[in-house]
Amino acid sequence: MSTTFIDEAGRAANLKSAAAGRPMLLVPVLHRCPNICGVTLSGLMEAVRAQSYKPGKDFAVVAMSIDPTETPGDARQSMEELCKRYPDLAAAVHAWTGSGQAIAAVTGALGYRYAWDEQIGQYAHISATAVVTPSGHLSRWLYGLAPVPDDLNLALTEAGQGQLGSWGQQLLLLCYHYDPTTGRYSPIVWNALRVGASVTIASLAGFLGLAFLRERRRNAVDRDG
Repeated sequence: MSTTFIDEAGRAANLKSAAAGRPMLLVPVLHRCPNICGVTLSGLMEAVRAQSYKPGKDFAVVAMSIDPTETPGDARQSMEELCKRYPDLAAAVHAWTGSGQAIAAVTGALGYRYAWDEQIGQYAHISATAVVTPSGHLSRWLYGLAPVPDDLNLALTEAGQGQLGSWGQQLLLLCYHYDPTTGRYSPIVWNALRVGASVTIASLAGFLGLAFLRERRRNAVDRDG
């Protein structure tokens, strides 16, 4: 959390000061990316717009470069493009660059993997958003170009560790289960119903099979008699 980065204005920054006691969305990106990084940030902004918590007030957002050759100018240009599309939200997003050592320290702690690809001349990486607790622990990963707004809201509530969200929003966490393989939240009740239905079907199939075997044995006895 205290690792030093440089923000889009050329100032030193770190995750602890950016979080300021709030949950945080940390997005590993390439600011000069010609492919999906811009789409990833746009998708995240759409999800942020569609849920109830306010960026900059309830949680922090940091777009962190994973390319140590990128500069604050690259980060600034990336934010200028984002401001054009989301002028009401982009001011709450921090765009950072850092040294290879700083980037490795944070991505290593998060378990986020990426690699230089000679064929495309840039770093290959997945699109994902890390949800981080105020104390700097990884809470959840939300995968894909655009998180589902409800998943984002639940993840921020969970990362807030009781300090974010109403009583009703906290209660929702009891009804949903996070699936780490998909990065999604699914209703526990629905999963329980599916399990219950499977057990019922299996029990019914067993009962019918047993009844069929008894009937065959009865018929066999009748024939022998």
